[in-house]
Amino acid sequence: MATTRAIELVTEIPGPRSQAILDRKDRVVADPLSIYLPVVAAEAHGSTVTDVDGNRFIDFTGGVGVMNVGHSHPRVVEAIQEQAARFTHTDFTIVPYEVYVELAERLTALAPFAGPSKAAFFNSGAEAVENAVKIAKLATGRPALIAFEGGFHGRTLMALSLTSKTHPYKAGLGPFAPEVYRAPFPYEYRGITTADALAALERMLLTEVAAETVAAIVVEPVQGEGGFIPAPPAFMRGLRELCDRHGMLLVADEVQTGFGRTGTMFAIEQFDVDADLVTIAKSVAAGLPLSGVLGRAELMDAPGEGAIGGTYVGNPVAQAAALAVLDVFAEEGLLERAQRVGETTRARMLEWQDRFEEIGDVRGLGAMLAVEYVLDRETKEPATELASRVAEEAARRGLLLLKAGIHSNCNRVLCPLSITDSELAEALDAWQEALEAVLA
Repeated sequence: MATTRAIELVTEIPGPRSQAILDRKDRVVADPLSIYLPVVAAEAHGSTVTDVDGNRFIDFTGGVGVMNVGHSHPRVVEAIQEQAARFTHTDFTIVPYEVYVELAERLTALAPFAGPSKAAFFNSGAEAVENAVKIAKLATGRPALIAFEGGFHGRTLMALSLTSKTHPYKAGLGPFAPEVYRAPFPYEYRGITTADALAALERMLLTEVAAETVAAIVVEPVQGEGGFIPAPPAFMRGLRELCDRHGMLLVADEVQTGFGRTGTMFAIEQFDVDADLVTIAKSVAAGLPLSGVLGRAELMDAPGEGAIGGTYVGNPVAQAAALAVLDVFAEEGLLERAQRVGETTRARMLEWQDRFEEIGDVRGLGAMLAVEYVLDRETKEPATELASRVAEEAARRGLLLLKAGIHSNCNRVLCPLSITDSELAEALDAWQEALEAVLA
């Protein structure tokens, strides 16, 4: 019996209804909110998105890493509806509610800290980073921060100061927050080893910023926008040793790596290293705005009363969704699923690398995987246009695929972890057909 296909294409891409809506968008929506792929969503379930023209796509974008449990999961939808019917907002610090406390209890029980930990909730990944920086500065009494080349931490002032990509994020927006220092990140494919990166950090403490003035080192265990570059375990251990030696805090930005993307609930669990603070967002609430900072209790308690907060932080509807997300992870074994998705996907990517000279590198952790395109394997010159062309051809074949990398020369995988084996095979076939169309 034939297997039902997840992908169903009934019009050209974009279809006429999508195009009409995008034309309306051009008249009334600010141009900086440019559209990556010309597909206007009508509904989404599990690993698929259906557009207003009736075309159904397999989604490898996941709302940029937000839909780890899948689109419109019934358990999450039910939790949202039930909480919205009770109340949608009071401001937790004015009239508190139990769902905030329960989510803090459950996340701190899962969080990768050796001792007692606490949580505080916000709205976006950038807000989580901003507040982690506040907590670090107030806990240490120090002004400076160290971040890394290729890192992405958000677009608000402090988060953007930490972010390391000029276009489209930083150009024209300076001056940025002071006392932010940037070090190389290990990128062995491009010749930056762990030893190089740690030596550069040691030199930075001699030539640029005194160690006793550094509040924290902020690092993604796997760089996201930078191109899905995993930190080598030895590098993470080196950061921990450096922080311990100088009284700095280690802040793990797990906005994109968290909630199972790498095969463990938090990526840092795979490095045998404890962070002091962890930022979370994206897949925590399956598409509703929610983020948080988890950290060692004495650090989280360091800011004075009212020093962190905001009107909407820890919205009860989003938190109800987050509790349902945790239930789904436990009941459906999504951590193990992420590992299997990663193994299957990596194997196909390595086949493509053997076949196509333009695929210079395959890398990632768990289901957080990417391919990097180059014009020449010897020079490793970035093939910036290839990632865009492959994504366009993939969309024409029913797969929604994102780019990444400081040169935008990578395609990355952010599919729901709940994707079925048949959907995954279909998606990878569509990707391969796109590669053949562009590279063959």
